[in-house]
Amino acid sequence: MRPGPHALPMVVASAPGKCILFGEHAVVYGQPAVAVAIDARVRVSIGDTDTGWSIDGMTFDKKRHPHIDSIRKRLWTVDGGEPLSLQVKSELFGSAGLGSSAAICSALAAGLLHRAGTDAGELPLSGIATTAHLAEAEAQGGRASPVDTSTVTLGGAVLVSNRKEAMANWQYTRDLRINGQRRTWEVHRIELPESLDDATLVIGFTGRPGPTGDMVAKVAKLLERQPERMQDIERIGNVTRAGVTALSLGSLDAIGIAMNECHRLLQGLGVSDADLDRMVEAALPSSHGAKLTGAGGGGCMMALTSEPRRTAEAIEIAGGRTLVSALGAPGVRIEND
Repeated sequence: MRPGPHALPMVVASAPGKCILFGEHAVVYGQPAVAVAIDARVRVSIGDTDTGWSIDGMTFDKKRHPHIDSIRKRLWTVDGGEPLSLQVKSELFGSAGLGSSAAICSALAAGLLHRAGTDAGELPLSGIATTAHLAEAEAQGGRASPVDTSTVTLGGAVLVSNRKEAMANWQYTRDLRINGQRRTWEVHRIELPESLDDATLVIGFTGRPGPTGDMVAKVAKLLERQPERMQDIERIGNVTRAGVTALSLGSLDAIGIAMNECHRLLQGLGVSDADLDRMVEAALPSSHGAKLTGAGGGGCMMALTSEPRRTAEAIEIAGGRTLVSALGAPGVRIEND
């Protein structure tokens, strides 16, 4: 799409971060995963400039920002087109597995489409999610699931599976060729009942990034040495499906039980660590359930609670930094329409 005339008003778009409620690691092996959007957001401001592409006041370097470079190539005329000034502000913990790069991609895609003339109320969500997913895959050497990009774009609660699931509302199919093999995912929305409106997620950050690639490789090596441990992967899939049912019914206790069981299974796969386990244990007395979220080995945990202040204090005493969120925030949007 070609940009419009000079001196257009600045566009501000935002997208939420995300937490994985159930299914991390198992999703790599074809099992379902459930993620929820969280209240903390990434905002991307897009404005005119006379000095060439820039981000946060510095000259744009596509090697430092491959995700952004991929988005602008797909949605903006780079050669001969108008350069833009980008400002990125994030409320998320950095490198913590909360989907910050996916949120940047989604917000930037929405902002560019709006700047090019798409009405804020008519943003093509599946197209934005697809563009963001392709950008993530390109930046990660061809490997990326659509869990993060779909969740931050659609908002609410999202189920991603290798098949269409009757227990959720199917939205679209995503596919990607990885190492010559085609991977396909089915993306669904989970409708959260009003009884969950008062539910709160307290997210605890260890202060250390979660090394996703290392943790995925660690699980792969474990399964290679002990193929019988694939049963644990299948159990995580079963827990995830039970968790979807619990979410749909609005049962906080059942959601918590599924979270606890998922954490136990992830511990068995060796992806939790002492900091995450300590924070999970600290949260449990005041929570319905608690578990690590994301790759593990650092990063974040989360607790589902009706007592957010008490739970946050317990996690902080155990050494974590906290964010508090409702269960399922709005997806990508234009802020200044």
